[in-house]
Amino acid sequence: MLVFPTDGAQPVGNSKAKECITTVLKGLETIAPLVRSVEETPEPISTEVKGTIPSWINGKFLRNGPGKFEFGNTHYNHWFDGMAMLHHFKIENGQVTYMSRFLQSDAYKKNSEKDRIVMSEFGTVAMPDPCKNFFQRFLSRFEMIDNASVSFVKYKGDYYVSTETNFMHRVNPETLQTVEKVLSCNSTKLLSLNICVCLFTSHVRANVSKSFYNIILAIVGALYNIIRVPPEKKDEKDTLQGAKVLCSIVPADKSHPSYYHSFAMSENYVVFIEQPIKMDLLKIVTCKLRGKALSDGIYWDPKQETVFHLVDKNTGEVSSVKYHTKAISTFHQINAFEEDGFLMLDLCCSDDGQAINNYLIQNLRKSGDALDEVYNTLCRAYPRRFVLPLNVTSETPTGQNLNTRPSSGASCVKVSKDKVFCQHEDLHGDDLHEYGGLEFPQINYNKCNTRPYRYFYGCGFRHLVGDSLLKMDLKDKMLKVWYQKGFYPSEPVFVPSPDAKDEDDGVILSVVLTPSQVKLCASDLLPGEPT
Repeated sequence: MLVFPTDGAQPVGNSKAKECITTVLKGLETIAPLVRSVEETPEPISTEVKGTIPSWINGKFLRNGPGKFEFGNTHYNHWFDGMAMLHHFKIENGQVTYMSRFLQSDAYKKNSEKDRIVMSEFGTVAMPDPCKNFFQRFLSRFEMIDNASVSFVKYKGDYYVSTETNFMHRVNPETLQTVEKVLSCNSTKLLSLNICVCLFTSHVRANVSKSFYNIILAIVGALYNIIRVPPEKKDEKDTLQGAKVLCSIVPADKSHPSYYHSFAMSENYVVFIEQPIKMDLLKIVTCKLRGKALSDGIYWDPKQETVFHLVDKNTGEVSSVKYHTKAISTFHQINAFEEDGFLMLDLCCSDDGQAINNYLIQNLRKSGDALDEVYNTLCRAYPRRFVLPLNVTSETPTGQNLNTRPSSGASCVKVSKDKVFCQHEDLHGDDLHEYGGLEFPQINYNKCNTRPYRYFYGCGFRHLVGDSLLKMDLKDKMLKVWYQKGFYPSEPVFVPSPDAKDEDDGVILSVVLTPSQVKLCASDLLPGEPT
């Protein structure tokens, strides 16, 4: 785990921003050891602390991700498929302990019992058990993925781990033990959605009122359903009771809706991004019957535009005005806020949407020229801002830029009655190309979520996985970088200092891995003025 002050990275120069550029690299270090099965550490172990951890940092740092890629002689094909491993760093009085456990999902337990992969995942098809009769083998093809290996979610004071299906697992944040498996929208009114759910976002958004928002794509009816979960618990057994459908949005093509990983939210709006990463529902619902992985039904269609849908969080009304831009793909949003009659939508996005298919285990374990070739075919993600005018009416003129913000380089032009075409502005300078773009963005969430902000953080990608930590100052688009060859940091988390007045007064926490070391670098503080 890396802890360093947000002003401890080294600044690099800035120059005029330009469109996505792919930097060709040679001689990449193999990261195969990072994509291998590891053993869990269920009992806390002490770690060696280098430097000094600020005395005010006390608490739990929880992480989630794939940690097991084989069972017996069978192996997974895709990075997303590895069994969820939960990590717990306890920081107290300048010391750190570490522990980890595998999530006791149905997939993990059944695979462990048979010592082979018996439940299919995103990119891997499990072979039917020859010991089962034909009917049992047929039914096994409809088992839902419950390997929640993406993120931690806190609902109503309880901790869950989630993935992109309708199952989550409640876990004990102290011991990492799996408590129970729950439906992601545990409400009588939504049970029909659970039965036919196709996609559920891994990233929950919380309102100022502490209500939670998420998006469900139901195969039956093919609708994007935005749900809202109230913040209060009715009783101790309450999980996600009270969830309601705020609104439903009809896909542009109901048989080929968009894949999504997350969404954006401002003070008054939910922003759903309908992107040209498409899902062929017929292929998806028949994938196991055809002996294909779920990923077989997901594809990139660059001929389609990306559409931003705005939903009023209070009324559930979907704006009739649709905001279009060119074909882009996005997994993570930085922030969204309203100002001067506009909604600023900041996100990390790429001009290509085929990245999912490149993260096969076999690609991540390559070395030499083969590894270089995989990396150099990937389009990088860059931070961009779209400016959406909120007061578009029949009287709004067409054919002219509606963005009146003098400091903004973005444009938004009404092209027809209910369509506004938007062109982004880059939230970076040319120097970011040297670091492979930016993903896994984070901000000072408590202070700046849904509000104007100045700083954001993320990982740079001069490799298939993040290999640097970045801080961007939006005032002058000045980039600060922490980088050390051979070290691979995870998504940064900003922790504000007590009584902080400045937005960037705090530290960044990140788990750092190295291919040359077997275990996690728990609290291994690296050069760059660590504290």
